[in-house]
Amino acid sequence: PGWLLSPAGRPYLDSILQKNRRRVFGLLERPALPPALAAPTVTYKLFLSGKSGVGKTSLVAALAGTPVPPIHHETLGIEATTVYWPAKPRASGRPVIFQLDFWD
Repeated sequence: PGWLLSPAGRPYLDSILQKNRRRVFGLLERPALPPALAAPTVTYKLFLSGKSGVGKTSLVAALAGTPVPPIHHETLGIEATTVYWPAKPRASGRPVIFQLDFWD
């Protein structure tokens, strides 16, 4: 569970942080790692749906490290947010980077 804070996991965590806050990546950007630490990227598209005002947009903002909207407003259309998260699955023992594409 504490792999990201260990010396082996810290470079992966640093690749998604900027000034100790989660870095917001653009559409064509991704975390940069040295070639020796290159890890495969596993992509998931997560579609959030539900009743209005229950916190879908706030959840995505909190996971992405962006400010949570202080007041409720309807999301027009679909808002796509990409979050990268490094992990080391127990089964493989090799780090991977999860690319989570949230569709809200």
